[in-house]
Amino acid sequence: MSLLHLANADDIEQLLPLVAAFHAEQKPGADTVDPRDAVLPLLNGSPHGAIWLIGPRRAPVGYVAISFGWSLEYGGVRASVDEIYVRHAVRGRGMGFEALNGIAKALGAGGVQVLHLEAHRDDARALRFYSRARFIPRDDTLFMYRLL
Repeated sequence: MSLLHLANADDIEQLLPLVAAFHAEQKPGADTVDPRDAVLPLLNGSPHGAIWLIGPRRAPVGYVAISFGWSLEYGGVRASVDEIYVRHAVRGRGMGFEALNGIAKALGAGGVQVLHLEAHRDDARALRFYSRARFIPRDDTLFMYRLL
């Protein structure tokens, strides 16, 4: 059984409770966004991103949402880990690490030049996890955004 499954519209009922759990834990800024509306384009093949389920397809324990863009700095497609979530009960077993590395390898083989993510500076556990997965902090930059 594969650890990763590219999610499609048939997986929405398994995915939505995981998204809700992530949002309850992380409290992202866009509370007015309906999760179903946010994930459906990606499940239906949008070129702007994809979602992978972690664990058995019928009973996943987590997910990784990736979005795509173009980078002049890296000379090609860039990807960003928009969200990664693994249920508390199964954290620390390497599934998130294996999923992130598997996705990074697949994206690289598909021509993606760089994989970005954002993390809270004070979340030591997440920073250790991302460092183990070979993500490097950029101390010279600050992630900023503007809602439109």
